[in-house]
Amino acid sequence: MTPAEKNSYTFTIDSCHLHALVSGDREGKPVLLLHGMKFNADTWHELGTLKQLADGGYHGVALEMPGFGQSSPCGLDEELVLQRYITGTGLRRPVLVGPSMGGRIALEFAIAHPDLISGLVLIGAVGVEENRERLAAIRVPTLILWGSQDQISSPENADLLHEAISGSRKKIFADSPHPCYLDKPDDWHRELLAFLPTCR
Repeated sequence: MTPAEKNSYTFTIDSCHLHALVSGDREGKPVLLLHGMKFNADTWHELGTLKQLADGGYHGVALEMPGFGQSSPCGLDEELVLQRYITGTGLRRPVLVGPSMGGRIALEFAIAHPDLISGLVLIGAVGVEENRERLAAIRVPTLILWGSQDQISSPENADLLHEAISGSRKKIFADSPHPCYLDKPDDWHRELLAFLPTCR
């Protein structure tokens, strides 16, 4: 497998069979990509994000949460699934990327398990208001990306996150909808690759 090619595998946690696509050198800095409600791991392949990460020397992992894509439904809590996936697969403090629904999962995971990740990327995340009292607990480098025309999670949530999370970076994509990373993939990849070196 060349670094830019995707590789598919399944990891089992109790009754959960989790599907993921991976790319790049396994010795590279891991970047764990979650997904939104209407998307799956293939989205990151089709968008070119897995290739961009591989070309940059990173180890990209696009994980499908239980009940999405090729991952089977199961009764385990999302936080527990993610915790056991990271520790069970040997991902050493990955940068966690979460758009929309995946943003809520990533946000809550960063609050509960700051020691297991080295960075956080939130894209139009939902669940910001519900977690606003805990946002200051996030201590890892954080990149906040939003579309100015987001009708699902207001750009005001980006402001809230930026104000609450010390040292965070914020970028608003002009005239972009909720999935701003799909609308402007070149801008998305540029922001991501500029941010990753700050995560140690």
